[in-house]
Amino acid sequence: MHKLKTFILESYDEMKNKVSWPKYSELQSSSILVLVASLIFALVIGLMDYVFQNGMDWFYNEF
Repeated sequence: MHKLKTFILESYDEMKNKVSWPKYSELQSSSILVLVASLIFALVIGLMDYVFQNGMDWFYNEF
């Protein structure tokens, strides 16, 4: 039980004093970047899926 208490106290101390937290503006710009990149990635994957599906439908209808 002592090890668990020590772990929790040391973890709290590290999060409070040793971790460098980003400023709100940095966090906001990073979040926007991740959102835009995720949307672009989703659109590319969706387009690939659409093209592949139509290609397979054409292939099965032809043969």
